[in-house]
Amino acid sequence: MESTINTDKIGKLGFGYMRLPRNGEKIDYEHSNRMADIFLESEGTYFDVAYVYDGAEIALRETVIKRHPRESFQVASKLPCGMIGPNNPDLKLEDLFNTSIERLGTDYIDFYLLHGINSSSSKHAEEIGAWDYVAKLKKEGKIRHLGFSFHGYEEDLDEILTAHPETEFVQLQINFFDWDNPKVNGRRLHEIAVKHKKPIIIMEPLLGGKLASAESPIAKIFKDFAPNAPIASWSLRFVDELEGVFTTLSGMSNYEQIAENIKIYSDIKPLSKEEHSVIEKAVEALKIIPNVACTECNYCKDCPSKIRIPQLIGLYNSYLVHKTDENLGGTYNWMTNGHGKAKDCTACGICETACPQDLEIIDTIAKLSTMFDK
Repeated sequence: MESTINTDKIGKLGFGYMRLPRNGEKIDYEHSNRMADIFLESEGTYFDVAYVYDGAEIALRETVIKRHPRESFQVASKLPCGMIGPNNPDLKLEDLFNTSIERLGTDYIDFYLLHGINSSSSKHAEEIGAWDYVAKLKKEGKIRHLGFSFHGYEEDLDEILTAHPETEFVQLQINFFDWDNPKVNGRRLHEIAVKHKKPIIIMEPLLGGKLASAESPIAKIFKDFAPNAPIASWSLRFVDELEGVFTTLSGMSNYEQIAENIKIYSDIKPLSKEEHSVIEKAVEALKIIPNVACTECNYCKDCPSKIRIPQLIGLYNSYLVHKTDENLGGTYNWMTNGHGKAKDCTACGICETACPQDLEIIDTIAKLSTMFDK
């Protein structure tokens, strides 16, 4: 099934509302209002939120939907299928959608996604009737386009798109670091989406800001080649030139970031062959940085404190590689939601006894606790 999305009316830069500026725990609406206005004035149109993003749907209502003509922008939100199940026996799909509609204060959602789909979550979505439900919403005019955000393996993406030709677009994690990373394999995910003729939304083009960090070893590599080019421009140009991409999400959290991204997109050009070589050099520089050699074998999964050890070690490795903890706090909170936090480690040693790599897990978890359990 061919997509009916008119990509010409959608700005190439999408505004992710996941990381809005805050005063303490509350979203800074004065700052966010101005950021939204600047984005719209630059001909940006695509705003991305989700049911599970803390305060994001309400923030979009207050900063954009109440303040600007509805036809001047697109709203994207997401259906968290994983919330439906034994832990929430009375919760229904329509409850989730209706809550999003109420929070957003709009009659319809332009782009509605099944959130965080992979092999197992896609099967769960089938079992609870989520695919049929979003198709029904589209037929009723409550959503304009249906798709999904994907976090899984390449063969799963191919299988899901084959099983669901009604999918009009797909949201993929693609950036130059993950392009040939076997754990993500952005190259193959992109090829599969193109094969199925599905327009692509890019998420995590900067890996949560880590690929734009001035502290990262790649910053010097990029600045040596092009001193005046923003570090972020390398990542955004990399994904912008990919076939099928119609918008790229950036979770902007201050004036400086939105101004820089708008400037990059105002005159964005494909990378030259020499610039691609510079990116390859940067990737190799990141690969050789020593980190905790966890293979995610999951031998340590039976933690008495319910700590998700491999996932937290992966988070710590991200810090070691990119030399910044920018935006990692939110990921940490998400990873530990419903599970043990690093501070819950009792140093019982069960994980280290089970680990075939003889890793110093207790010490690593303690470092994470120092960083994030405040």
